[in-house]
Amino acid sequence: MGVFIGKAAEQAGVKVPTIRYYEEIGLLRPAGRSGSNRRLFDADDINRLGFIRHARELGFQIDSIRQLLDLQDQPDQSCASIDAIATERLLEVRKRIAALRALETELERMLESCSHGVVGDCRVIDALNPPAGK
Repeated sequence: MGVFIGKAAEQAGVKVPTIRYYEEIGLLRPAGRSGSNRRLFDADDINRLGFIRHARELGFQIDSIRQLLDLQDQPDQSCASIDAIATERLLEVRKRIAALRALETELERMLESCSHGVVGDCRVIDALNPPAGK
């Protein structure tokens, strides 16, 4: 016996439309149906939804999650493919961190150069304006 879609969504920490979308794109197998044709989800479905939710929280793209799920369904395989997917995500995170650090440095520089006078003399406003002719 399973639970209806609303309860499955609650247990997995996702929204009902998300479950329908994951079914539509094949991340989640089509749900069984009750006698009244309502979707029924079992513990495996809810665990899979939780896996997908957590992977999305970590920033994995749908294609990567699909690959991870396919690999999860083949437990005797080498971890090399999983390691490659996770390494790629880690590199993306490191690039994003570097970009955020550069942004932080630029904002700090702008604020430090501000004379705290009037808006007309404000370096923050000056730095945000595009160069003339653009």
